[in-house]
Amino acid sequence: MPNYDLIAILGPTASGKTPFAAALAYELDTEIISADSRQIYRGMDLGTGKDIIDYTVKDKQIPYHLIDIAEPGYKYNVFEFQHDFLNAYETIKQKGKLPVLCGGTGLYLESVLKGYQLIPVPENPELRNRLADKSLEELTAILKEYKTLHNSTDVDTAKRAIRAIEIEEYYASNDLSKREFPSLNSLIIGIDIDRELRREKITRRLHQRLDEGMIDEIKRLLAKGISADDLIYYGLEYKYLTLYVTGKLSFEEMFAQLEIAIHQFAKRQMTWFRGMQRRGFNIHWINASLPIEEKIEEVKRLRMI
Repeated sequence: MPNYDLIAILGPTASGKTPFAAALAYELDTEIISADSRQIYRGMDLGTGKDIIDYTVKDKQIPYHLIDIAEPGYKYNVFEFQHDFLNAYETIKQKGKLPVLCGGTGLYLESVLKGYQLIPVPENPELRNRLADKSLEELTAILKEYKTLHNSTDVDTAKRAIRAIEIEEYYASNDLSKREFPSLNSLIIGIDIDRELRREKITRRLHQRLDEGMIDEIKRLLAKGISADDLIYYGLEYKYLTLYVTGKLSFEEMFAQLEIAIHQFAKRQMTWFRGMQRRGFNIHWINASLPIEEKIEEVKRLRMI
């Protein structure tokens, strides 16, 4: 039987990975490390799909890590995620438990499953000032001079594009000494959900979260002093709901554009995961429609192979 260091649960939005990971953690008496780039922010709950209730299984609260660890407006990055992941991972391992990593942010998942050697990239005020007046189209063209754009998220807003250029410029002009990151033997489980079912669940969940007060959440964040640009930076719900709240979009325009954007996001997530397979990751796909008990049994079987 392989001696796994970690079980990773990945899948696109609305695939049901979080309740499955929580049920698995309950069965294995262990804890969950989140790999979601937006759930780290306090007060950003409905828009990120935090669903803390999913971490309660049979009246037991499943311990979780890397949720609600930063203030909204802060620009958390993958280097910080690696650092925080290792702290959480070592905490769980010291208890003699097998950590469960769960999320849909492909870069975060891959950075720890493969052990990317990353270093933090500091801000470059001179470069930022030089780029401040350029249009998004101009910034995109500049970024393309550094690399082929595989992920449109880098150029979703001018602020994102400037940060991406800043990172690429740093990589191009510095001798990057490598940081040690442990090699983890990970059992990787993918939640495979039918595309049409995924689309139905995304639309239903969007209606539900709007009914639960997602617009009020945006208003509260703005009232706390988080700028509209900072919220837009986080994309998806925060982008389109902020545009609605600030009068840039009608409700109907917001809903239609956001629904399309979430569907496109889920498709990009699956593209990333398939890319991980091409890059050598062994992902064991489990049908999302199976009962949770059957999913758990399949994970147990895979652990024994």
